Amino acid sequence: MFDFALTELSASTGFSEAANALPKTYDSAGTEQRWQKIWEETGAFHPDPNAPGEPFSVVIPPPNVTGSLHMGHAFNTSLIDTIIRFQRLQGRNVLCLPGTDHASIAVQTILEKQLEHEGISLNQLGRQGFLKRAWSWKAESGGRIVDQLRRLGYSVDWKRQRFTLDKGLSDAVSQAFVLLHQQGLIYRGEYLVNWCPASGSAVSDLEVEMKEVDGYLWHFRYPLSSGPASDGTTHLEVATTRPETMLGDVAVAVNPSDERYSHLVGSLLRLPLVGREIPVVGDDHVEKDFGTGCVKVTPAHDPNDFAIGKRHDLPLITVMNKNGTMNSHAGKFEGLDRFDARKAVVKALEDDGFLVKVEPYKHSVPYSDRGKVPVEPLLSTQWFVRMEPMAARCRAHLAKGEPRFIPERWEKVYRDWLIDIRDWCISRQLWWGHRIPAWYVISETDSQITDQTPYVVACSEDEALLKAQDEFGPQSEIRQDEDVLDTWFSSGLWPFSTLGWPDSSSADLQRWYPTSTLVTGFDIIFFWVARMTMMAGAFTGRMPFADVYIHGLVRDEENRKMSKSAGNGIDPIVLINRYGTDALRFALVREVAGAGQDIRLDYDRDKDTSVTVEASRNFANKLWNATRFALMNLGSQSYESCNDIDLEALQLADRWILSRLTRVNINSASRYKNYSLGEAAKGLYEFVWNDFCDWYLELIKNRLNPGETPTETELADQIMARKVLLKVLSELLVVMHPLMPHLTEELWHALTGAPETQLLALQLWPKTDKTYLDDQLEASFSELFASIRLVRNLRAVSGLKPSQTVPVRFVTAKKSLADILNKAKNEIQTLTRSNDLEVLTQEEAELRPASKVLAGVSGELEVLLPIEGLVDIDALHSRLEKDLFKAEQEIKALSNRLANSNFVEKAPTEVVTESKAKLAEAEVQASLARRRLSDLK
Repeated sequence: MFDFALTELSASTGFSEAANALPKTYDSAGTEQRWQKIWEETGAFHPDPNAPGEPFSVVIPPPNVTGSLHMGHAFNTSLIDTIIRFQRLQGRNVLCLPGTDHASIAVQTILEKQLEHEGISLNQLGRQGFLKRAWSWKAESGGRIVDQLRRLGYSVDWKRQRFTLDKGLSDAVSQAFVLLHQQGLIYRGEYLVNWCPASGSAVSDLEVEMKEVDGYLWHFRYPLSSGPASDGTTHLEVATTRPETMLGDVAVAVNPSDERYSHLVGSLLRLPLVGREIPVVGDDHVEKDFGTGCVKVTPAHDPNDFAIGKRHDLPLITVMNKNGTMNSHAGKFEGLDRFDARKAVVKALEDDGFLVKVEPYKHSVPYSDRGKVPVEPLLSTQWFVRMEPMAARCRAHLAKGEPRFIPERWEKVYRDWLIDIRDWCISRQLWWGHRIPAWYVISETDSQITDQTPYVVACSEDEALLKAQDEFGPQSEIRQDEDVLDTWFSSGLWPFSTLGWPDSSSADLQRWYPTSTLVTGFDIIFFWVARMTMMAGAFTGRMPFADVYIHGLVRDEENRKMSKSAGNGIDPIVLINRYGTDALRFALVREVAGAGQDIRLDYDRDKDTSVTVEASRNFANKLWNATRFALMNLGSQSYESCNDIDLEALQLADRWILSRLTRVNINSASRYKNYSLGEAAKGLYEFVWNDFCDWYLELIKNRLNPGETPTETELADQIMARKVLLKVLSELLVVMHPLMPHLTEELWHALTGAPETQLLALQLWPKTDKTYLDDQLEASFSELFASIRLVRNLRAVSGLKPSQTVPVRFVTAKKSLADILNKAKNEIQTLTRSNDLEVLTQEEAELRPASKVLAGVSGELEVLLPIEGLVDIDALHSRLEKDLFKAEQEIKALSNRLANSNFVEKAPTEVVTESKAKLAEAEVQASLARRRLSDLK
């Protein structure tokens, strides 16, 4: 079953000694730290590209170097690690590659705030001084999130850890830029971009968050320059949410088919406050039925207006500086902040009689995701990537099912974004990041960089100078572009640059590219997933991963999305310190109801506790205690003997647990493989807690301890029980390992006696023997357990003491059920404290003398508990009458509430549903009480 021979444990130094070595209480912190250290020091997860085994690879979504662990990281990590640990157990050559992202804007913002606090300006420090400080900060503070990821037990190859600004990845970024430029897919031009005045940089469409705000719609009149038109029209009325931009208006557009204004197309208007004459243009873009049907056109400050300006060859007038203040084109408003200018412009228009009305207006405003301020569409010379050719290549791959999305519904979201895509602005006005590998030949424009300055693109300054000299002469002088690339540019190369691209001879690239699976949240499908597929298509001709597993969000106790602004985040480290890493991991995965679904995590913010994670900690304790029990009862049994089981010698309970084990093995493997991770966790929880611990261990206790003078048959049965117990537990620990790696590693070593250099994490998945499967037996045992639960429930109702024995009668007409009950009589009597157990037909039961009994029904089984002479019947009768009265009172109250139309119509749906459920339960309890009272008569 395993890939190494384990030392046989002797009678004197065997399992009992291992049980003593295993502490009574599970110390999650000590266990986790120890195995994390061993895994890393032994290079357990540092694979050799030349090793055997089918390759399987994952590159983790690189967290920002500025970050600290949040619940989203913990969730993503738990899912990825579950997947890759399973694949290792399948014998595959697994690489999971970690790394961090340099986070241009975030790091620059942190450092600028530090400098501001110290009274140092960026200009004083200079670019090189700033970068020196940034690298120093990264060395001191940037590893925090990596240390936190280690605490999650991430089975990644830390020796291959990458950083998006390390030399290899930086060289890959430069090569990618050069290649795209050579293909005509990167260009430089003046276009309207999203400008963030707070960070002083352009931001892409995907870095803009639309927020709904309560604003205003201002209506102004623009007079005709030449006086009233033939129909008496003296002006056109326009409306805007950004009055300050009217200073840059160059036209008013109307729909040429609009009969109200078509005769005015070509006329001139005089722009209020500025006095500039602007034309009325006809454009099909204008919606006749929206507002007044007249649209002010400011091409330098609105993307739709920019398109109108292009179509009508209108001038571009920028009235705003890049810091959000008004420039000289704003006239007397020059120097005002854009929002102060808004108020001043409105006041001036009102004073001059051009303000028609002001309306409250709720509308969406684009905010910079990083700067947290409204972006300003501004004309700017930037670097762009032509997206359509790259998107077309991705659409062609998608038509072949590459990549495959799980859940499938996200494929449409991805496909839709690849259609009618806009070019990507990739330049950022920052210092921290990959500096754009373009050099301006400043000797051609008097040592100045202008829009006319020629440039060369190269991977290095030396190469750039040679290119410039070759094209412009030996006296050429060059200066590198000051901007850096959008962080997502380097992130788009992540799946292959981390493996050695552009070096096609890289062993890692040849072995593990394309990668197998990408695990990520739906919120970055556009930011990252699509960028990676486009880059991979352009540079490798293949999609970068076979599967894309999209997971949901972790929501808080009130089902809200966690965010810094809402202040409702949950620190995973707090829960790890309290409950352990494995408990948190298992809780997060088990909560997944289906691939891609959000999960909800309960959390008491006053106590820093979580019922959900505590339940997983209790589950870990349950498995720990079950293993200690096994070790104390396995005696001198050899570990390898669990592979030598005589099927003919198996008891009924053994056959049942081996059937369940085989089914759980098959189901778990299928669920892990197909990303049904939540279902895998739930299935294993039920098997461990119910089948193994609550039932099987109880069923075999007497067999494991047959007494001081056992017979040969009892000794043989003891050995068989030990073998089965050993087999079930050892295989169970392997199957559980992807979900709770530290706990299972510890218990597996205690069970096998393997040295620390031989790891559970590197074993092979247990082979399945389908001859153990027995559907009918499993169904019969389900009925058996239901009968035992019913007997226990009736004992509780009757008030019997735990030590009291009682006769039990099972009545059923179902032969298969009667057979299993008869075969398991000894086990049933042990588990129900029964001194006399009979399995009867209905006819046989009716022939028995009448007596006071408690009765219960489960499916096709009736259980009779003769209690006369064992309990105080009068006291029991009184208690049942009280139970009936209580149930009837609750039925009355709930019935009245649900009969009230106001309650049903106005109460929240979940409250009404809960009331109906409580009513149904009360009716069941009343019925039970009535029947039991009848039985006592």
